[in-house]
Amino acid sequence: QVQLVESGGGLVQPGGSLRLSCAASGSIFTIYTMGWYRQAPGKQRELVASITSGAITNYVESVKGRVTISRDNAKNTAYLQMNSLKPEDTAVYYCNANVRACGVCPVRDYWGQGTQVTVSS
Repeated sequence: QVQLVESGGGLVQPGGSLRLSCAASGSIFTIYTMGWYRQAPGKQRELVASITSGAITNYVESVKGRVTISRDNAKNTAYLQMNSLKPEDTAVYYCNANVRACGVCPVRDYWGQGTQVTVSS
């Protein structure tokens, strides 16, 4: 089993910054792509940013220039640095990871429990 634990959410004023962390633990052989998704009330979950094991990144258009995803492979941890936050960034943010638990195990998708980000004055 693999567990993903997010931290770093909270309440921030417009224009402020937050840094989210996602730590993976458990039976891990290799972590491939890690990503951050978000879901606002009444909306579908959307991909915010992703990063491959080789550090290739991808961002949704609405956060480009304001958000940076990174990872520390030695710590099995991904980060999401969010700057210039806007009220429309308010959502529950979920961490996702594609993980192979052993050398011959299939790659499986894992999700964290989510962390609330609220941008409001």
